Amino acid sequence: MTSWERLLRWDEAHRFVVDATIAGMLLLVTVPLSIVLGTAGSYANVQVSAVFTLALVVPVAWRRVRPTASAATIYSVALAQMLFGTPLLFPADAMVLIALYSVTVHGPRWAHRVAMVGALLGSVLLGLLLRGWNDPAAVTAAVFTSVTALAVWAFGLVRRSRRERIEALEDRARRLEVERDQQTQIATAAERARIAREMHDIVAHSLTVMIAQADGGRYAASADPSAATRALGTIGETGRAALTDMRRLLGVLRGSHAPSLEFEPQPAESDVGTLVDQMRSNGMRVSIVRMGTPRTLPPGAGLTVYRIAQEALTNVLKHAGPDPLVSVLVQWLPDGIVLEVSDDGRGASADSDGLGQGLLGMRERATMFAGTVSAGPRPGGGFRVRAQLPTPPGSTQENR
Repeated sequence: MTSWERLLRWDEAHRFVVDATIAGMLLLVTVPLSIVLGTAGSYANVQVSAVFTLALVVPVAWRRVRPTASAATIYSVALAQMLFGTPLLFPADAMVLIALYSVTVHGPRWAHRVAMVGALLGSVLLGLLLRGWNDPAAVTAAVFTSVTALAVWAFGLVRRSRRERIEALEDRARRLEVERDQQTQIATAAERARIAREMHDIVAHSLTVMIAQADGGRYAASADPSAATRALGTIGETGRAALTDMRRLLGVLRGSHAPSLEFEPQPAESDVGTLVDQMRSNGMRVSIVRMGTPRTLPPGAGLTVYRIAQEALTNVLKHAGPDPLVSVLVQWLPDGIVLEVSDDGRGASADSDGLGQGLLGMRERATMFAGTVSAGPRPGGGFRVRAQLPTPPGSTQENR
């Protein structure tokens, strides 16, 4: 910001102080001149000239903070001066033009229009009070003051238009800044939600599997040591896989481009079968049924199907009870894909951790692709999670 811009900003912030200082400086000039030019040697005329000069100049201090009141006061004093026959007090009478300019730039529209009409009427009255319209000098004075008032008014309109345009631009810049901050906050919240979903899917699933294997291995340790050994191996593999996924996710968040960081394709709908095999190898009685002709899903939609299946199976491990029978259905409809995970476990009587982050994450993922997720106890016992995502028109068949 330049020194001139800082000076203008300070002037805008201290309008009354600046204008009061200007009014004081004008008084130092106008009072002596008005007394000298407006007197005819009489002590009374000296007093009247001083009073009218003060009344004309002092309201200039409020020309920007109270433009309408300031202009009305100056116009009233000038009219009283003409009606009482007081001689013109140049340059004090020039305050009328300053008032016209100030109310045009800073006052409401009706005020500067009334002020312009008042200036024209004052010019006519001035000509009549001087010598009448039969005197060319009076006509010349009236025309000159009218033209001067019109010029001041036009210049004020130009300044007003420029000020309004600058204020409009500043207001637009402020609104754009607010909107930008809001968009940043929205984007930040969406990114936090996405990170929370990914962390939940990675950590919750892996920890659930590890807890289930640890509990099963503890009970089987005395009767079947080999089963306990297998459980420990599964725990180790799951933990290492979760740690690798976590490092990969943190690397992406930090923007790391280290050569040692390996990037693998995100799982998709076609990997649901692999997920079922992993859960089956961990001891879950789970089967998968596929129906319909697979088609290409939009980017990210396949990952959503996989994550919903992963979360639903994780919830079975946590809440369905011992040895539930689980079925996974992947059905391709003409206009969408349906994923259904159901079990014959505890259903509505299952314990809850009270957080509900898994169901919330599933619904958030489906909503991003205009899909829906419903979850609840199924008739006859057990629990069912059903997700449906639309597929774009003209989707092509996948090559398998």
